[in-house]
Amino acid sequence: MTGLPQPWRAALAALILVSGPSAADEKKDAGTHAPASSSERAEKGDATYRQLETFARVLSYVENNYVEAPNQERLIYGAIQGMLDTLDPHTVFMPPEVFREMKIDTSGEWGGLGIEIARKNDRIIVVAPIDDTPAARAGLKAGDELVGIDGESTRGMDVGRAMQKMRGPAGGRVLLSILRQGFSAPREIAIIRDHIRIISVEGELYGGIGHVKVKNFQERTDQYLRKELDRLRGLNGGKELRGLVLDLRNNPGGLLDEAVAMSDRFLPGNLPIVFTRGRDGRNSTEERSKDRDTEKNYPVVVLVNGGSASASEIVAGALQDHGRATLMGSPTFGKGSVQTVIELEDGSGLKLTIARYYTPKGRSIQERGITPDYVVPDEPGARPGREAPREKDLQRHFRAESSATNEPASPAPRGPPENLPKWETTAALKDYPLKVALEYLHGLSAAPGRPPARAEGR
Repeated sequence: MTGLPQPWRAALAALILVSGPSAADEKKDAGTHAPASSSERAEKGDATYRQLETFARVLSYVENNYVEAPNQERLIYGAIQGMLDTLDPHTVFMPPEVFREMKIDTSGEWGGLGIEIARKNDRIIVVAPIDDTPAARAGLKAGDELVGIDGESTRGMDVGRAMQKMRGPAGGRVLLSILRQGFSAPREIAIIRDHIRIISVEGELYGGIGHVKVKNFQERTDQYLRKELDRLRGLNGGKELRGLVLDLRNNPGGLLDEAVAMSDRFLPGNLPIVFTRGRDGRNSTEERSKDRDTEKNYPVVVLVNGGSASASEIVAGALQDHGRATLMGSPTFGKGSVQTVIELEDGSGLKLTIARYYTPKGRSIQERGITPDYVVPDEPGARPGREAPREKDLQRHFRAESSATNEPASPAPRGPPENLPKWETTAALKDYPLKVALEYLHGLSAAPGRPPARAEGR
């Protein structure tokens, strides 16, 4: 370490302490293999010192000899970002300004376009435009590639930087360059920012059957769902609903706690909702339903598609595994990992993948997604077209684990339900999957003595 500036020696010592074994590791290593594991820890510490010394030397050379005086903050933030770029695409570092906006996201209000994006290789792609936002009204679609933002190429741009460029005060103009299948060249779309206030739950009543659209999982989403269901019951003359379509299409996810609470609302007490498992048994949890505020046992259809991700997949998987709902639509996005958000001393933030999650029956949806019970296209008679990018298409995504012997196989996909009764209430509906779901529920409730829907083979 000779020749390194004194502050960097102190920083390296601090980094070694941080990178050392956790308390969980120490407890695990205190058993019969203590001598070997102590030696391994010492070797690991020596290797880490050497690697950090190399980093500190490079940083020192750049600071002292680069042709222009470098920005130290940008150097350090860039080094952190480069380190995390070797991990999965959902582990990200957020500078203070990006972290502040992330916290705003979970509250459901910000100034911007209303678009969920992800990084695929070195490109920025649209996961889903959020309903009733400037992005959705401008016609952006899942799978679109953002080639440029306000004249700046997005090639190699990280997601946080792209989000920051699209955010801003309402009324500002953002120029997006979009490349889509069928386009011979990128097209420019000018979009005016708006004050985005996501009403995460909205509903309608169709002849005693409710349709509730859940747009994302933010703070109080489950409370909004309860209020919306009560409102629909009021519109139904105070009577219980004949059925419910829980619409999770293009819902990119959000807060895990809200997904658990929403699943709990439809399940009786003491049933598993989701399992999480981290490395070496750490960050492993089991969430179970509670026997309170449970909805009546009316039939439920959950609508999903390739834009249904993360928390949406937790809800869909829990209700499917317990036979509480029938799933319709197309296979989901396939994000089966859990992130924790850590606020750092300088106001920046770290979103770190700490675990994988599993459905109540032990299914991992990572990379695979959840297969609906009935595959329903967007248009009647339509054939599957080019799929929008999913988790399996993202650079450095976790590979699907080998199926355990006790893990149930995904159901064989089936086409739309056949011989559905014609219903005047849905005759004018343009949304084909919603129309199918409503007519399916109408047929169930119209048949005397017919029990609520149950997914077959679960």
